[in-house]
Amino acid sequence: MSDASGFHDVPTTTIGDLLGRERFMDPGIRPLWDTARLAGPAFTVRCAPNDNLMLHAAIYRAEPGSVIVVQGGDLEYALAGGNVCAIAHRRGIAGFVLDGLVRDIAEIRELGFPVFGRGVIPKPGGKSAAAPLNEPVTCGGVTVHRGDVVLADEDGVAVVPADRAESVLADARALLAKEAAESLDEWERAHRARVEELLTRHGDSAAYGA
Repeated sequence: MSDASGFHDVPTTTIGDLLGRERFMDPGIRPLWDTARLAGPAFTVRCAPNDNLMLHAAIYRAEPGSVIVVQGGDLEYALAGGNVCAIAHRRGIAGFVLDGLVRDIAEIRELGFPVFGRGVIPKPGGKSAAAPLNEPVTCGGVTVHRGDVVLADEDGVAVVPADRAESVLADARALLAKEAAESLDEWERAHRARVEELLTRHGDSAAYGA
């Protein structure tokens, strides 16, 4: 499992400058309370339609610091509620990223447990379908493997492949250092020069108006 500790203060937008679109979940996977943020190695779960058994099992099997990533079976029933999130939080789970729904969002918000998903619904799912844990899953259109580094904040959810985590973190740190050292005036000069260069390549009509 990859070490995700260095990613905790890396914005997803920085990762957005480093990885391809296929490593970012669709915008329907969003924070279910304001300012939620998480980073950690993925512990992957697949749930059947109208069933949340394996997510409920995962909170007792995932290691502290893990992000439980769930491929939900439908958008009709809640995968988890306040008590499940409270136990996960107490056990040190970093948060949930769900291709599905939750309930008890006020409790989850008050707890401060990061949950990213597609929304909320009051009706819970059943508990009858067992499936292997830590198999590859699809969440928000992204294939996620056990140990991939998952980062999520108000800008979205990024998935860094485990075998690239070290190099991506190094590149992210370098990019953040460069941005911190550059004033807005410096950025504007470089940005404007680049925009003008690109427009000029397309001819005077694009650069100056037809």
